[in-house]
Amino acid sequence: MLTYPAINPVAFHIGPWPIYWYGLMYLVGFLGGWGLMALRVKHSPRGFTQDQLSDIVFYAALGAIVGGRLGYMLFYDFPNFIANPLLLFQTWKGGMSFHGGLLGVLCGLWLCGRKMNKSLLALTDLIAPVVPIGLGAGRIGNFINSELWGRPTDVAWGMIFPNGGPLPRHPSQLYEFALEGILLFIILWIFSRKSRPLGAVSGLFALCYGLFRIIAEFFREPDAHIGYLALGWVTEGQLLSLPLVLVGIALLVWAYKRKAA
Repeated sequence: MLTYPAINPVAFHIGPWPIYWYGLMYLVGFLGGWGLMALRVKHSPRGFTQDQLSDIVFYAALGAIVGGRLGYMLFYDFPNFIANPLLLFQTWKGGMSFHGGLLGVLCGLWLCGRKMNKSLLALTDLIAPVVPIGLGAGRIGNFINSELWGRPTDVAWGMIFPNGGPLPRHPSQLYEFALEGILLFIILWIFSRKSRPLGAVSGLFALCYGLFRIIAEFFREPDAHIGYLALGWVTEGQLLSLPLVLVGIALLVWAYKRKAA
């Protein structure tokens, strides 16, 4: 069994205001994604420019934050949200939904695309390879916050989390960091280095993320107030990720059929 490295969720203070590691991880994700997108724009086959980059990042970041928080409250904590809507703004406590963030990013990029006269798929193809930077950083934030821990286990690397009870658990946040952060980034970055049909990069992102999230959910403890949705093992995260797998396959088939036509 490994010892959980209890880390103060407050990284430092600026005067009386605490700065949380959770927020810093999202800042790392956004800045890292921005830097890599600057490299992608230089070789973009869709005609994007460096001048457009700041607008793309702004719309995507705003959509991710608003959609991620709202999605978490709607998908995972709806009763508490109805009882106290102000919980929506307490982001320092954690609680961001990837699926809500994805919907928010799509809405933001759709608005951005209308402004730039670019298609939504062109924009999602551009940013998809850098999204794992933010996903991976967010999972490290979950680990520091000691939240979203895994199911009880007897593996040698199991950890006892401060608020996870007395049993060792899978450090599922680190599993997701490896799958949704590192592995997904490597796959998409290599795939997108060559010119691909419109929608292919976005399709591969949806397919791989959906599969990786479904796998990770087998090790992650479901929210106590939700539990398993069916068969004693299906979780909310798996149910929300299955459509991504199907959309990803459909997008890849459409992209390459369109290219061959």
